[in-house]
Amino acid sequence: MRKVRDYDAELRALGDKARTLKAKKVQQLGELVTSTGADALDADVLTGALLHIVAEAQVEGNREAWRSDGAAFFQGRGRKAGRRTSSNAQGGNQTGTGEAQG
Repeated sequence: MRKVRDYDAELRALGDKARTLKAKKVQQLGELVTSTGADALDADVLTGALLHIVAEAQVEGNREAWRSDGAAFFQGRGRKAGRRTSSNAQGGNQTGTGEAQG
């Protein structure tokens, strides 16, 4: 006889996994803001900068330049790389910040 699936339990498990992933994403975003030094900016300034970036994201050349700058930052070649301590030399890679790109 076939085993009956517990759809409610599966849905709860998926919901728990989604909440865990969202919490991890928020934590990694906070770590990114801190590691780049953007935490020194006012919330209004940071929000405005992000809104301008999103508006300009339609131009593919900008996006590629931002991607290469971001990769350089996490590899320690970025302009603000000297701000990090030696114990955090890997940048966001220790927490998997760049792993979920697609």
